[in-house]
Amino acid sequence: MNIQELDHKYIASTYARFPVTLVRGKGSVLEDDAGKEYIDLTSGIAVNTFGIADDEWLEAVKAQLYKLQHTSNLYYTEPCARLARLLCERTGMKKVFFSNSGAEANECAIKVARKYAADKKGEEYFNIITLTGSFHGRTITTLAATGQDSFHADFRPLTPGFIYAEADNLDDLYSKIRANKAAAVMFEVVQGEGGVNPLPKEFVKGMEKIAEEEDILLIADEVQIGNGRSGMLYGYMNYGIKPDIVTTAKGLGGGLPIGATLLGEKTAGVLTPGLHGSTFGGNPVCCAAALSILSRIDEKLLQEVRHKSQYIVGRLDGAPGIRKITGLGLMLGIETEKDSSAVISECLEKGVLVLKAKDKVRLLPPLNISMEELEKAVAVLKEACAV
Repeated sequence: MNIQELDHKYIASTYARFPVTLVRGKGSVLEDDAGKEYIDLTSGIAVNTFGIADDEWLEAVKAQLYKLQHTSNLYYTEPCARLARLLCERTGMKKVFFSNSGAEANECAIKVARKYAADKKGEEYFNIITLTGSFHGRTITTLAATGQDSFHADFRPLTPGFIYAEADNLDDLYSKIRANKAAAVMFEVVQGEGGVNPLPKEFVKGMEKIAEEEDILLIADEVQIGNGRSGMLYGYMNYGIKPDIVTTAKGLGGGLPIGATLLGEKTAGVLTPGLHGSTFGGNPVCCAAALSILSRIDEKLLQEVRHKSQYIVGRLDGAPGIRKITGLGLMLGIETEKDSSAVISECLEKGVLVLKAKDKVRLLPPLNISMEELEKAVAVLKEACAV
């Protein structure tokens, strides 16, 4: 049996895979088992921040592998401590809890918010307000936090304590907070799985104001938009707000699994020994990889991200077959006249990998994709979208 046959026989059928077996790559170019090359505008769904087999990332990972690949969190390790310091220095947050994924980072944030509110106001203040169109993970609790019924149908009963307010409706948000004893509001500044929809700045600033007035926490889910993808280090920084908790994962590790829950002044002291844990959280190899990534997301790179975003939008906005472009930085959604699946298939045939979010074509290229590769890929996408 070939690889695809083995997959069909032995792996749970949770993914509608494309008929492509990827075997290697470098930077923003991938190669399949037939030797065909593809320009990658997906980066493993916003994971491969600097593309495939980035030299500096590889050296950091290999160096740590030869020292210590894993140890229990009962002991200290250098990469874990250094990464936590860098995250706090770059964000102004005070403490970090490391896990393995975005869903786990969000689970930690929910636990912290509930304990903070219980200690301060009482155990009945446990509700988390999230927004319609949101996506926060695939565990039972983060599914409950997700404000999309389509993700709930097969898994009820979900974890209780989540209330959905309408995105971009401050009156509804305010009424939901007042009617339900709330611990926090949790949000993505760009709703990725919801269709790559940015929240309006007025709404986000209003949300911060309401949270302050009602003395509840603000949790920014930066799992997909974070780590430079928005054109700022974290997406919330585009909005001039200061969350109490920030969650991130995906692009932080550059291809290795790591999640992080960043705690601000209000929440820094909530977690004490025994309240939370993770066997692999803070793994020294993953932390070494993340240090390599985070230390290189500087203003020069962020300017490049913003420039590339402007280039993509400039080339595609108003082009034949394209109705609308949404998103921020290098996280973009394209509403097309054609069925988006047909556009994605045509791009695949012509050697460009793109994704889908709801009914849109979604772009998440490596942040350091060359302009030459980007120009070539956008030309293919533009042609595929034309009616």
